[in-house]
Amino acid sequence: MVLATNSDSEEHLHSTFASRYVRAVVPRFTMPNNSMPKDAAYQVISDELMLDGNPRLNLASFVTTWMEPECDKLIHESVNKNYVDMDEYPVTTELQNRCVNMIANLFHAPMGEEEAAIGCGTVGSSEAIMLAGLAFKRKWQQRRRAQGLPSDNPNIVTGANVQVCWEKFARYFEVELKEVKLSEGYYVMDPAKAVEMVDENTICVAAILGSTLTGEFEDVKLLNDLLAEKNSETGWDVAIHVDAASGGFIAPFLYPDLEWDFRLPWVKSINVSGHKYGLVYAGVGWIVWRTKDDLPEDLVFHINYLGADQPTFTLNFSKGSSQIIAQYYQFIRLGFEGYKNIMENCMDNARRLREGIEMTGKFDIVSKDIGVPLVAFSLKDSSKHTVFEIAESLRKFGWIIPAYTMPADAQHIAVLRVVIREDFSRGLADRLITHIIQVLKEIDGLPSRVAHLAAAAAVSGGEVKTAKMSLEDITKYWKRLVEHKRNIVC
Repeated sequence: MVLATNSDSEEHLHSTFASRYVRAVVPRFTMPNNSMPKDAAYQVISDELMLDGNPRLNLASFVTTWMEPECDKLIHESVNKNYVDMDEYPVTTELQNRCVNMIANLFHAPMGEEEAAIGCGTVGSSEAIMLAGLAFKRKWQQRRRAQGLPSDNPNIVTGANVQVCWEKFARYFEVELKEVKLSEGYYVMDPAKAVEMVDENTICVAAILGSTLTGEFEDVKLLNDLLAEKNSETGWDVAIHVDAASGGFIAPFLYPDLEWDFRLPWVKSINVSGHKYGLVYAGVGWIVWRTKDDLPEDLVFHINYLGADQPTFTLNFSKGSSQIIAQYYQFIRLGFEGYKNIMENCMDNARRLREGIEMTGKFDIVSKDIGVPLVAFSLKDSSKHTVFEIAESLRKFGWIIPAYTMPADAQHIAVLRVVIREDFSRGLADRLITHIIQVLKEIDGLPSRVAHLAAAAAVSGGEVKTAKMSLEDITKYWKRLVEHKRNIVC
């Protein structure tokens, strides 16, 4: 029989908050020398996490923050499965293949009834975009080499509104990024300008279905038609990739007649985020190709790792199975009808929020009626206060709402953006409107920070600046301030 020591007895008798573990500082940069009880470890970490924002009130993010308890249970039950062990977890692999086929059919891929779709699950749309870009680059290289032409200077054409993952792809895989600049009032890629930038070295044109800035859908149909004309005139074979990270699970249910997908012949691949409007927690995206010929075979690896041939085209290896299983749950649980109802509710709540913001008389609505359910809005008068002040003031109520400036050439426009997700109810919309009105009243009674900053920015090195230049300086100041606050949070 082993007798407990006095120290052991004390640990079992005392509550966590009466123990020494909440008095000692937990090491931040080195592993502690000794162990601690599991309840103490949980409490220490849980207490620190309380300082995070509330995910449900994080209206900056498109990522899903709520799922049904039954799906949460499935996620917990499969959290220890490594997705890459396909031979050991064949059912999980089959569920992924079913999801790929469902998505391909949703996007009108030209498949026979019994024909399998070409695609795979990814960690998110960033990985999916990397894979799509690599496929376009390899196809372009093969085509150029077969023609005896140089293949060392590829480029890709996008709008300046693309997500940063496109810049990462261009930098990591040595592809020149040619961006179509924006203009005030037009915050998506102009298809005509994009096609003008296409040349013999262009591997593809990337169109966005659901801009992160305003939620707007780019005109993929017009882009397809203009690109078809240019390809016919030049003999080139430049195709389209659709980044449908945000809009891929919106358009099929709300705008079924909108042609943006594989119904257009020059669309060769599409990515979509399962963890956005696919209604799954963070960690799953999807990439689908039009046909097998659009994915070069030499990019697919065949690995005999744990007993069977495993074809794989990913940028990583091991990853969890939970999100794949959760995606399949949502597909069969909700079906087309369920997704349609949820997206309609999101749009209704977005309209309610938009109406409330317009009624204040203080804002211009920048987002469009057709697109992703979000509301982007700018101040009509930024001479006294800015959207950055409003975003900062709303934090005291728990709301996390981003304020940002538009990309080139519309940098002087600063907006707030509220993303409407499944779990953002009409009641929350009304409460947010109330808080926005309250914040407007509060800052109207405060001294103008803009006036103070404008006075400092008006003259620089003896050169008098224009009102527009001063406003740009003020905007840059607030951007630096917000970025600094973000960076100092541990």
